[in-house]
Amino acid sequence: MRENFVRGVRSQEPGVRSHRAPARTFEDLIVWQKAHGWVLETYRLSDGFPSGELYGLTAQLRRAAVSVPANIAEGFKKIGVADKRRFMNIAQGSLEECRYYLFLARDLGYGDVGRLLPQLEEVSRLLHAYARAIETPGS
Repeated sequence: MRENFVRGVRSQEPGVRSHRAPARTFEDLIVWQKAHGWVLETYRLSDGFPSGELYGLTAQLRRAAVSVPANIAEGFKKIGVADKRRFMNIAQGSLEECRYYLFLARDLGYGDVGRLLPQLEEVSRLLHAYARAIETPGS
């Protein structure tokens, strides 16, 4: 299934390679778009957590989730490869932290995390690929 083109970004159809204009802002990055959408879904899920978790699991999950696209955005503007890579690594760490919080929410019966985990996996794959591409000249 082909996704719509967003701000001139290439299709995500498997096996289709297409030329794309270089990203001008972090919003042009597919990895950021997917991460942002995942954060919105995470907020929707955590809205249903018990009120006693407001300063516990709800706050921890949201903080870690927001860190993912925020670090992608911050790293986008860094000049050096090492700086860019460091911010992508921080985003990857925050994503793994969220993975645990989602397992905990599931095990505590706080909601159905079933649709969030595949989205998390997709963001993880895209983030890994983006981090590798940063290190590859001409990408």
